[in-house]
Amino acid sequence: MQTDGPITQCPSERADSVIARSATASGTAYHEAGKGEPLVLIHGVGMRLEAWSPQIAYLSATHRVIAVDMPGHGESQKLPVGSPLEAFVAWFGRFLDEMGLETVNVAGHSMGALVSGGAAATFGDRIMRIAYLNGVYKRDPEAKAAVLARAAAIPQSGVDKEGPLVRWFGDDPDSTIARELTRKWLSLVDPEGYAVAYSAFAGGDATYADCWKDVAGQAVFLTGSDDPNSTPLMAAQMAALAPQGSVRIVEGHRHMVNLTAPEIVNALLAEWLSSGEDAR
Repeated sequence: MQTDGPITQCPSERADSVIARSATASGTAYHEAGKGEPLVLIHGVGMRLEAWSPQIAYLSATHRVIAVDMPGHGESQKLPVGSPLEAFVAWFGRFLDEMGLETVNVAGHSMGALVSGGAAATFGDRIMRIAYLNGVYKRDPEAKAAVLARAAAIPQSGVDKEGPLVRWFGDDPDSTIARELTRKWLSLVDPEGYAVAYSAFAGGDATYADCWKDVAGQAVFLTGSDDPNSTPLMAAQMAALAPQGSVRIVEGHRHMVNLTAPEIVNALLAEWLSSGEDAR
């Protein structure tokens, strides 16, 4: 396992433009930009592909970047009520098939990280590299109970637009724009699609957790030093299991690190995308 020291903070970047989408035959919405080796980006619960705007703009200079709306988010069709994490992984496999993508790099954030981890465990060499951003791993009993309680409350209380902001952001000025964008995206998400995804997220932290030893590709586990739920310890535990795992911690940031520290995250993802090139 490779571990770097703390990485310093950089300014926020705007990501408030609506991005044009295409759709697959089965109703998955996506946006693509650039040419080269494919990189698929999967966002987290309550978000939409615009959450990857800084990464799309930067990484499309060197790669074919495909950002996808998760089921029931943005403009993508929903999965049935009760769909577990495995159903989201199967959805992602269908998306790759519909796009004609034989092999890809995949970066997932939060729930998207769980999906990307499941894809790496399920699809083998089809996933060349995996970036696991702010992803959970085997929550402790207290954290598990809290997230399951939040999931159970959604059908009655609807989408919580303020609780995530407290957990995901600090009070620093650099988080202001990202916080307001996140509030807007949470207000736009389909409540049923959100509930299905959140339930899968709440119950999926251990689904593929024992598979990292079998993931042969370059795997980077990236989170913020102050993320209370997707912790640096979780990232280190997963990186220690993956044969080519490394961990990157962005100092002073929390859960939405790709928006609050875009320049740092872009540089780290570019480093990851160039890893292992000599061996191919």
